[in-house]
Amino acid sequence: MADLVYQHVMRDLKTRIRRGEFKTKKLPDERSLSEGYQVSRSTIKRAMGVLVDQGIIFKKRGSGTFINPLYLKDQSAFRYEGKNLGITDSFQIDGERPKIKLLDYQVIRATPELQQDLFLKEDEFVYQIKRLRSVDDQPVIIETGYIPIKIVPTLTAEVVQSSIFNYIQEAQGRAVNKSFLSIRAQPSNAEDQDLLALAPNEPVGVMEGIFFLDDGTPFEVSNMHLHYKYLKYGTFVNLNED
Repeated sequence: MADLVYQHVMRDLKTRIRRGEFKTKKLPDERSLSEGYQVSRSTIKRAMGVLVDQGIIFKKRGSGTFINPLYLKDQSAFRYEGKNLGITDSFQIDGERPKIKLLDYQVIRATPELQQDLFLKEDEFVYQIKRLRSVDDQPVIIETGYIPIKIVPTLTAEVVQSSIFNYIQEAQGRAVNKSFLSIRAQPSNAEDQDLLALAPNEPVGVMEGIFFLDDGTPFEVSNMHLHYKYLKYGTFVNLNED
């Protein structure tokens, strides 16, 4: 419940920021926000901490907390919610939500490579899940993932047509909050061109890697082919040498 409260505050603040409610680009202090939302100071501090980590706001010592002007220019680079790393909510600017079409759902024996990546034994099985994600009827991502059955034995075809990461948080109270990903571009293949509406001469973005649960357990090996128009990578660098 505490998680839900701080997430609600965090998301509401982001909505208010996008609406331009803070004309001076300065946020109210924690006490005022605590009174306004009728929550504890620790909840406000946690919500603000996530927004700082996202790069949406920054604190200036002795002056207060301010909105990052880069966020106002390009909100698409600041989508991580600070809990799960799933992309179901990554296109929710202006209320837009992605659609998911299930292309393949089956159980297979883990290959030697999956055994290595997911720390599985030879006789263990995984879900093989292939989905097409779209936004406003524009196909965006072809996603193929492999998840150990032993971690989520209750995963069904119905569940995987929505957010798997949110499901495991609700069902088990665990979060997917770490990943190792490689990102590159390559020539699109016939499937990319068919499902993502790409021309033969257009490239496709590729993201592949491993997602981890908050206790360090490898949760999913994923391969995503993205429409090149949506391949945008942003990062934050802390230059503090301490």
